[in-house]
Amino acid sequence: MGNIRTTPLHEEAFPQSEGHNDTGPDAAFIKSFVKVQRRLYLYLLAQTGNPNSAEEILQNANVVVLAKWKDFEPGTNFLAWVYRIASLEVMKFRQKSSRNRLIFDDDYLATISKAVEEISEGADERQAALAICIRKLKARDRELIRLRYQQGNDGQSLSDQLNRPLNSIYQSLGRIRRTLMSCIEKQLATVTR
Repeated sequence: MGNIRTTPLHEEAFPQSEGHNDTGPDAAFIKSFVKVQRRLYLYLLAQTGNPNSAEEILQNANVVVLAKWKDFEPGTNFLAWVYRIASLEVMKFRQKSSRNRLIFDDDYLATISKAVEEISEGADERQAALAICIRKLKARDRELIRLRYQQGNDGQSLSDQLNRPLNSIYQSLGRIRRTLMSCIEKQLATVTR
């Protein structure tokens, strides 16, 4: 017989300090935390150029974010707060890995970091605009987009599945992309007015 667990796993992972009644991050914090994971990984990948390094730094940054959840001020930019923590973890990782041959200098990392932050600032608005624009497409165009991007079919499999020439599939996808881009730009212009 093995040991019987009397403490739930989540309590072992996040032990409570003496005299502290907080149970951990609230649902809004956890939702924000989960929502930024992909962007945070891409941010780290852009700075390291290595998927394994980005993943390692992501894990370290996540530990810090969860440990410092009380430091986050609700109503402020969660992504920016997480990026600051991640940037510090990148610096720690770089110091630890300084023996590696390919290490980016601080100016390069600062430039990449700023560019990624600028790109991701408007991502939610672009995503909302895209959703609106997709709904405006003709049903057959929406279906083609769904088959291509949601199901991940390539041009040849779409050609076979829809019994259309491959060139026709690519022309349609190009036209739909241009239509979506134009619509998104118009949507974003109305938001910023």
